Amino acid sequence: MKTIYKSLLLMGVCSSATVPSMAMTEEADSTHHQPLTETNVKLNEVVVTGLTGQQKLVTSASPISVVSPKQLESQPSTNIIDAISRQPGVSQITTGSGISKPVIRGMGYNRVVVVNDGIRQEGQQWGDEHGVEIDAASVHSVEILKGPASLMYGSDALAGVIVFNSAPVLPMGEMGANVMSGYQSNNGLFDYSLNFAGNKQGFVWNSRYSGKMAHAYKNRYDGYVYGSAYREQSFTQMLGWNHNGGHTHLTLDYYHFTPGIVEGERDEETGNLAMPDGFNPKSYGRSLPFQQIHHYKAVLDNMWYVGEGNIKLLAAYQQNRRQEFEESRDECGLDLMLHTVNYDLHYTSPMLGAWKIATGINGMWQESVNKGSEFLIPDYRLFDYGLFATATCSINKMNLSGGVRYDHRHLHGDALVEDNDNDNADRVERFKNFSRGFDGFSGSLGMAYELLPNLNFKANVSCGFRAPNISELASNGEHEGTQRYEIGNTALKPEQSCQLDLGFDYTSQIVSAQLSLFANRISNYIFSTRLVDSNGNNVITDGSDTYKFTSGDARLMGGEVYVDVHPLERLHIGNSFSYVNAVQLHQQSDAKYLPFTPAPRWLGDVRYEIMCDGRTFDHMYVKLAVDCNLRQNHYYAAGGTETSTPSYTLLNLYAGTDIKSHGRRIASVYASCENITNRAYQNHLSRLKYFDVNKATGRMGVFNMGRNFTVKVVVPISL
Repeated sequence: MKTIYKSLLLMGVCSSATVPSMAMTEEADSTHHQPLTETNVKLNEVVVTGLTGQQKLVTSASPISVVSPKQLESQPSTNIIDAISRQPGVSQITTGSGISKPVIRGMGYNRVVVVNDGIRQEGQQWGDEHGVEIDAASVHSVEILKGPASLMYGSDALAGVIVFNSAPVLPMGEMGANVMSGYQSNNGLFDYSLNFAGNKQGFVWNSRYSGKMAHAYKNRYDGYVYGSAYREQSFTQMLGWNHNGGHTHLTLDYYHFTPGIVEGERDEETGNLAMPDGFNPKSYGRSLPFQQIHHYKAVLDNMWYVGEGNIKLLAAYQQNRRQEFEESRDECGLDLMLHTVNYDLHYTSPMLGAWKIATGINGMWQESVNKGSEFLIPDYRLFDYGLFATATCSINKMNLSGGVRYDHRHLHGDALVEDNDNDNADRVERFKNFSRGFDGFSGSLGMAYELLPNLNFKANVSCGFRAPNISELASNGEHEGTQRYEIGNTALKPEQSCQLDLGFDYTSQIVSAQLSLFANRISNYIFSTRLVDSNGNNVITDGSDTYKFTSGDARLMGGEVYVDVHPLERLHIGNSFSYVNAVQLHQQSDAKYLPFTPAPRWLGDVRYEIMCDGRTFDHMYVKLAVDCNLRQNHYYAAGGTETSTPSYTLLNLYAGTDIKSHGRRIASVYASCENITNRAYQNHLSRLKYFDVNKATGRMGVFNMGRNFTVKVVVPISL
């Protein structure tokens, strides 16, 4: 077992967050680096974070996808969510090329919990155009938990959890550096990242500085898309102490993101997207309107061994500030500052016969303050806690897992009365004072059974809980980033989910395959709908279409299938297919389907390793990939909120190699061309799809990125 963990640590499948405690002891410090190819790691060897700590992927009853460090390193992307969006069952809601929100099996926003540095990331994830404030270069590997995962993470994990793992601590006595840089032709994206880490007699550190900038992207129909440029900077510093009794790590993060805002306005005669006179579309500078996001985070991670078990204590502070600059570069309109304190204390027992148990408490405190002149949500305070207990049991060829959890959340929104020009007659009550409390129970019971030495059957039943967020409850304002006026609903009830998962895993020397099926029933599913008057016309408030949050009952069904065939050691033929049917029950035909439901998607690729373990080149490969999104006719049509999306197929080409000197890797080089045919297309989850109609061509909205060439170089330095 220890050999497997060490191999995974070297391969990068696991980070320090997912490798058992033995990887942190002096014994792990004597590990030697050995070359591993992609075929060395099978499904039954991958280690993931389970209900009671680390476990093999093959024994997990819940569906989990793992993205390895090599996949992240070689895959071209514009942000960290874009980098994992090709995993089966995972999609992204995009606003141009810079902002992406994760979607798991048709659900996104506050239904997906993002975990980074061991704690849940808290920004402004309730908003359409709010991305994830995480530097992609700082992520070592990713675990994607599909389905209600409220047992470990509480409210909001209704769709699943995305865990971004940091790099493992280096072995004792080692220091290392890493330089990485890349360029993309379509939007001129240039990024770089510098990393320095080490371990000296138990004192450990990991420092990283990253930067990224991109000008407007282009496509065949729209040309350059004004407002899609962005800049990003981040800094991470981890300092800690590893000892025989456990470890203490302090991680400090700073993230600064400045994206433009695409408005989609056009010249009525030519149909061209409007740009200021003299504007250079290849400029990397900020152009009005734009957003500015600052995210600060401090995480104190403590772990102590208690016999063969351990106690883990996490405490964190996050500050997220989001500003929108519309008319002036110096004065913002919308200005939201969010303070969050996270806490997590839990105990994981040693093996008690065939059983292993984990129990604990976690939650957070939040305060959000409006500091600008425009308002969308009220000032609010939130406090929640959750008590949980989970257990796993191994009986011969069967692995059982399950648990229960209780959550309580209290949220209070402050009243706000606007005084226009100090005239009492014009006083307007923007927000009303309100308080809501929410209680929820979650549970899970699952099994993984080895039918044959290479074939495993999995089944899991889980119930989840999600409390309405502040935007759904109390928003009342024009959302500049989405070009709509939003109205909340303080009467909303919590969402309750009950899901059944069935799956099969098969792995052999030639074939690796996974089949995951799910059926999910959600009560009080919350969504926004466009308001219309008695004549069927859109209701306009402050010059924008008006949307109001409501709820209903929903049913989501679907699944994913993945098959990788390698008839030759160097040849891999991969295929995956994802499908979700998201229906709103007891509604008229135009409101039958849930908003933002991803289209059925097939991903196929053929990869050939040209050279393995050569004197100068290693793992040299070329890969041809197809990304086929089928037509999406299942859309939320009420009030013209959504429209159907035609099918499209993208052809992509990838290549890469490691460069060696004296038997050691001195660099890795990757090159790619995505959308080779320069296909003009719109993804169903692109928010730009619903912008103004081009009166010259009759096409609605803005299209996605066209052909894009990418080159990336990674240089590891061992000290």
